[in-house]
Amino acid sequence: MSDNQLANKSQAWSALFSEPMSDLVKRYTASVDFDKRLWRADIAGSLAHAEMLAAQGILSAEDHAAIQRGLGEIAAEIEAGQFDWKLDLEDVHLNIEARLTERVGIAGKRLHTGRSRNDQVATDVRLWLRGEIDDITGLLTQLQRVLVDKAEQYADTILPGFTHLQVAQPVAFGHHLLAYVEMFARDAERMLDARRRVNRLPLGAAALAGTSYPLDRERVARTLGMEGVCQNSLDAVSDRDFAIEFSAAASLVMIHISRLSEELILWMSQNFGFIALPDAFCTGSSIMPQKKNPDVPELARGKTGRVVGHLIGLVTLMKGQPLAYNKDNQEDKEPLFDTVDTLKDTLRIFADMLAGLTAKPEAMRAAALKGHATATDLADYLVKKGVAFRDAHEVVAHAVKTATAQGVDLAALSLDALKAFDARIEADVFDVLSLEGSLNARNVLGGTAPAQVRAQVARHRSRLA
Repeated sequence: MSDNQLANKSQAWSALFSEPMSDLVKRYTASVDFDKRLWRADIAGSLAHAEMLAAQGILSAEDHAAIQRGLGEIAAEIEAGQFDWKLDLEDVHLNIEARLTERVGIAGKRLHTGRSRNDQVATDVRLWLRGEIDDITGLLTQLQRVLVDKAEQYADTILPGFTHLQVAQPVAFGHHLLAYVEMFARDAERMLDARRRVNRLPLGAAALAGTSYPLDRERVARTLGMEGVCQNSLDAVSDRDFAIEFSAAASLVMIHISRLSEELILWMSQNFGFIALPDAFCTGSSIMPQKKNPDVPELARGKTGRVVGHLIGLVTLMKGQPLAYNKDNQEDKEPLFDTVDTLKDTLRIFADMLAGLTAKPEAMRAAALKGHATATDLADYLVKKGVAFRDAHEVVAHAVKTATAQGVDLAALSLDALKAFDARIEADVFDVLSLEGSLNARNVLGGTAPAQVRAQVARHRSRLA
């Protein structure tokens, strides 16, 4: 055997080529450094494939037993950190197959009957991603539970609600936190919905056209707990919609995290002073000893751009590809892996951080009193006295103008001053103009009244149980 043949012997296509792959090309095209994390999925898929081949009479019982034994030994090697991952073998699939052949001989070579690396890698990524989605939905549940606990704790705490970052109306801090519970609940729904499309089997599509062997693809799908079989072989090996769809769902989770982060950063600043975050999730300054910086929310806000960038990268990766499989698709894994890692780490750290969040009700209340937050309540009061809303709006605008000129809140104006704007105003108006009165008045489904906050807390606890 020539030197070139010896150098090429490790490659799955070696017989066709007359010279070895250059070291630069090996490094450029190899994926084993990052796709080795798929090893559990690769072994699970191979075991299911071998079981089916044996059931179909394509693989002998002896070869099947040898493959099962060999793959079990390889799994133990990898778990123990004793597996020698080789760049020459390019990817996780060829590394495991080569080691299997070393261990069990020709039976290892027979395992690849009826499949290609094209359908094999598509299956591995789907199996791996299915498990990660399950982990992510669990982390979303934990984050929601923490927020629900905080919402119950602060159901009566008054926070200025903002529009355009201007004080608008008072809301319960617990109500505000439950808005994020709703977001994360939708995120979990999207993840579970995407999981159904992730959980379909490409294996058996082979390189692109199917195979002449009498495979039972439905049997493999059942063995792997998959919900269906990809019905078109060309689509099966080239589809990465599932990865894009997951990345879109992950991007939305991070966008919700980023919005929450922005509020935490504002609330923690001295200009707001609404909350305190645990020291373990903040840092100081190397030059300014008084600083306590909200690094975790800031970094999460930054990492959101990273995850959204991965989504755009995957979309761009697929946009110009003809059918069927192309080497471009190797580039789907690193952004997908990093998206999963970033999202899981962020969800874990936010659940821990928010569990230690404390509110500063006095600062929240003082801020709510600054922007005439109960002006709409005065308008509603007049409407209930028979004034048309547009006319009531005009009356209250004049009252706000006067209160602003005097540097006081609406509730600080005297009854006589208020009656000057509309004679129908009575002494009971001060109940309406109080922050507590404003909150309690909004006792409608989805409203901010403490009673509604507690009802929503109970609903979420039942849903998350």
